[in-house]
Amino acid sequence: MGYDAVAMDAIAVRAGVGKATLYRRWSSKESLVANALEGIMTRREVPDTGTTRGDLRAVMRETVRMYQDPATTGLLSGLVAAMAKSPQIATAVRTGFVKVRRDTVRAVIRRGIDRGDLHKTLDVELALDLLSGPLLLRSLLTADAVSETVSDRIVDMLLRGISA
Repeated sequence: MGYDAVAMDAIAVRAGVGKATLYRRWSSKESLVANALEGIMTRREVPDTGTTRGDLRAVMRETVRMYQDPATTGLLSGLVAAMAKSPQIATAVRTGFVKVRRDTVRAVIRRGIDRGDLHKTLDVELALDLLSGPLLLRSLLTADAVSETVSDRIVDMLLRGISA
């Protein structure tokens, strides 16, 4: 439903507690949402298919499944808007969901460098941006299809440019 639509009253009703109970634990909607975000961001398994291409495709396909969930677009658009207004929410998103995903892809890329599949001088952080940007753009801005075919093409195009 998005950050702006979240109301402490509604959360209290859904949780079956009084609003005062919420405020004893969280001083604001912002701190409650930030805490909730921290709770749902879990570590992801780093795939090991035996190839850098296979590992990147596995990570991207997991991301595609997330974007294909109908709730994701509303959640992400609400969080992006909230990040612009709230440093606390921005920090929670960046150190949670974004960091977990980037850490997983970073591990795949570093292993690809170690294997000799990727250039040793590769700008790893930029490669992470190039992998994640197109799916986010399609999900939030262009409404173009987000699919495994698209994610595989992203991986293949990127690998043509960064392979050793």
